[in-house]
Amino acid sequence: MNRFLRTPSKHTLAIAAVALLAGTVQAKTFVYCSEGSPENFTPALNTTGTSFDAARPVYDKLTQFTRGSTQVEPGLAESWTVSPDGKVLTFKLRKGVKFHSGVGGFTPTRDFNADDVVFSFERQAKADHPYAKVSGGKYDYFADMGLKDDLVSVEKVDPLTVRLTLKKANVTMLANLAMDFASIHSAEYAEFLLKANKKEQFDQVPVGTGPFSFVTYQKDAVIRYKAHKAYWGEKALVDDLVYAITPDPTARYSKLKAGECHFVIAPRPADLPEMQKDASLKVINQPGLNIAYWAFNTQKPPFDKKEVRQAFSMAIDKAAILRDVYLGAGQPAKNLVPPTMWGYNDKVKDYPFDTAKAKALLEKAGVKAPLEIDLWYMPVQRPYNPNAKRIAEMMQADLAKIGVNAKLVTYEWGEYRKRMQQGEHMTGMLGWTGDNGDPDNFFFLHGCDAARPGGQNLAKWCFKPFDDRLEQARSLTDQKARTKLYEEMQALEHEEAPDFKIAHSVVYEAMRKEVSGYKQSPFGSHQFNGVELK
Repeated sequence: MNRFLRTPSKHTLAIAAVALLAGTVQAKTFVYCSEGSPENFTPALNTTGTSFDAARPVYDKLTQFTRGSTQVEPGLAESWTVSPDGKVLTFKLRKGVKFHSGVGGFTPTRDFNADDVVFSFERQAKADHPYAKVSGGKYDYFADMGLKDDLVSVEKVDPLTVRLTLKKANVTMLANLAMDFASIHSAEYAEFLLKANKKEQFDQVPVGTGPFSFVTYQKDAVIRYKAHKAYWGEKALVDDLVYAITPDPTARYSKLKAGECHFVIAPRPADLPEMQKDASLKVINQPGLNIAYWAFNTQKPPFDKKEVRQAFSMAIDKAAILRDVYLGAGQPAKNLVPPTMWGYNDKVKDYPFDTAKAKALLEKAGVKAPLEIDLWYMPVQRPYNPNAKRIAEMMQADLAKIGVNAKLVTYEWGEYRKRMQQGEHMTGMLGWTGDNGDPDNFFFLHGCDAARPGGQNLAKWCFKPFDDRLEQARSLTDQKARTKLYEEMQALEHEEAPDFKIAHSVVYEAMRKEVSGYKQSPFGSHQFNGVELK
């Protein structure tokens, strides 16, 4: 096992320090103390940042975001054209792109081409695709973004040209295709496993064209990758990349201080002052493109009544949560989108914290005390929520004051997500970090496409006046016209109160001082090509 992943002795740490100073081969292993285990290594099957992070070193997309920004740039497609009606996108693919070799016993016989693009999208789009039902076969992101209904076809025009046809224009599509669910896989690897009767291996032992190739995964412990020397883009500057899975933020901080890892996410707000004083570390931050929220399941009484949802929105002391849990590393949220994003409606007035008014609203809605509900809270720390359990306890105390008994519920992270997406909860906490820089990427969380069982609309709120505007905004190229629709949608969200908006957080990340070249992503993603150790 890599020595970075054991509890180190003083002797080991001394050797590590000498190795780093001397610039020996050990310095070329970059260790990221990640916060959780992936569900698998196929982004199309997942919706969590944890799983996306684990797959990201392996894959590329047709388009991509310039590292550290929201700017869309060419990826596996070196150029594209969009038809005048906005419904047909034609991609010219990059020539000479190599797939990883030797992973899962597979050696590619050809470079990346149009077949791989067609395979990757048709797996999600076609029920009769040979891989459609592998690993559970749920493509929630693909459906939530509207592609299940709107994608007409993905066609191979020639080996290096692909044509994507939509039912209706969607101005967010180029940014959507830079998202993780649109990662491109090897069709040849899929065929290799099909012949060997090992289809399940496809999602557990991944093959892509990305800057690192997969080596091994030890569940709940470690993921290993190695640099893909033939990578077409910005190359890995270390030989090996290791994800040391460390769910506890205190343990991550200890490992960082001890030199057992080079980079950590989501430090505890209480640890930040000490971290920032440590000369051996660098702490970076930026306003998060995110939202933490508490969803009310509108399909379960009494949350099918907007007056009840409004009452709950007035029952919680948001300022206390910001003060005691976020410790200044966040701002109160009143809209789904953060104020740094275009289209934000600052005219919306947040619900006041008013226990008496909340009680009166519940009585008016015919709700008799005591009311028994569940309150689900996340078992993990997320960039938008530093301590969901503590927030749940504070909410529980506030709700008791209006005659509501809230039973706190949680599950293992993957199970938690699946159960909430199926709508098992009455109320539950989650959040979102934008992953394409367009307001649509937040508003879809309240869209009807995402309200189905398995979708990411956790309030299960399908409201036609909102959804009509969501669809209309996707077809407009005029940002001013889109902004007007988004402002109207935020007013509708506020009035209908499908969820209680908690906070937009400041996102902090910490690393060893010898790390250079890392760029913090506005999407909360983590990319390690272009990163080196001095």
